[in-house]
Amino acid sequence: MTASSLSGRKVLLIVGGGIAAYKALELTRLLKKAGAEVMAVLTKAGAEFVTPMSLAALTGHPVRQDLFMPEDETAMGHIELSRWADLVVVAPATAGLIAKAANGLADDLASTTLLATDKKVLLAPAMNVRMWLHPAVQANVERLKGFDGFHGMAVVGPDDGIMACGEFGPGRMAEPPVILDEIARLLDGPDGRPLAGKTAVVTAGPTFEPIDPVRGLTNRSSGKQGYAVAAALAELGADVTLISGPVALDAPVGVTRLWVEAAVEMKAAVEAALPADIAVMSAAVADWRVDGVASGKIKKKPGGPPSLALIENPDILAGVSAPGPKRPKLVVGFAAETSDLEANARAKLSRKGCDWIVGNDVSGEVFGSDGNAVTVFTRDGAEPWPRQSKTEVARKLAVRIADHFKA
Repeated sequence: MTASSLSGRKVLLIVGGGIAAYKALELTRLLKKAGAEVMAVLTKAGAEFVTPMSLAALTGHPVRQDLFMPEDETAMGHIELSRWADLVVVAPATAGLIAKAANGLADDLASTTLLATDKKVLLAPAMNVRMWLHPAVQANVERLKGFDGFHGMAVVGPDDGIMACGEFGPGRMAEPPVILDEIARLLDGPDGRPLAGKTAVVTAGPTFEPIDPVRGLTNRSSGKQGYAVAAALAELGADVTLISGPVALDAPVGVTRLWVEAAVEMKAAVEAALPADIAVMSAAVADWRVDGVASGKIKKKPGGPPSLALIENPDILAGVSAPGPKRPKLVVGFAAETSDLEANARAKLSRKGCDWIVGNDVSGEVFGSDGNAVTVFTRDGAEPWPRQSKTEVARKLAVRIADHFKA
């Protein structure tokens, strides 16, 4: 199922309080355009930001607001409302709504409906960055994700960015098109995860090639894009092994992470993780290493710096792409270029033997940043994507991978 084909599916939208509530109106419009039937529950706090009239006009249904309204409970009470939907979406999901859902509290229509539903629930968190990063909120989110054996709580976002309060960081509600894509994925198939049963290997971050015990050759990769890809594939149900160079990032939820340092270690880890259905080689692997690592720190001496003899590192992407019984069904490489992106990416696609190349121009603010603009190159053409968050790039790539396997 694609986001453009939700015909006949029923979505119950719970709108929490917060400035991001205005995005719920656009999400409703997109859902209706895709053919979904939408009913809305508006919390008391949410009504401070959007009006019941706006939601009613967009959904075509009366907006439910109060647990104790006789006309609501006699027509379609909270039990029937929670059973009516194919999917319950909470957008924005505030810290308060998340806490109530995580701890089984039910003191209004929204929280009671969440407790009463037997359907999958999608949360789109939105709050101040300090609130989002608070251990209590993080614990509640992890607890909700752990309810998957019951009816399941999925989470989309939040994104990094400037808040309405002026602070910067994670906490912005995911954009409506991203939430729409997640809704389509959750409604697609028996468990809503189109990559369920697939295995994936993802490499991320730089490699560090030692010169001596204190020095080495490396690069500026932060690993953010590769980590986001691993997380996005896991969200779609894939069993993901993330092979990471030295970075300062937490492992994505539901992903098995293996630490490596040098390129030869990454090669060995990748080979050990095969066979797999999917390989996404996003790591920035050093092309060269020193021929003979010094056992002690190289000291300054008269006559200038020492000469370092360099040898080529193993070509991990070409090795994974080579024909054989362990070759993944889909191999995706990355090309970080500073000029002639298309020519260099296409040459790499041909030379390495992979199926796709995700090319990006790193001459600007890419390394270490939260945004990226990429082009997906295949043998059939090129698909440029505008600059967006690396999380959004990863989700879009994961959807494209899922579509590839469905086709």
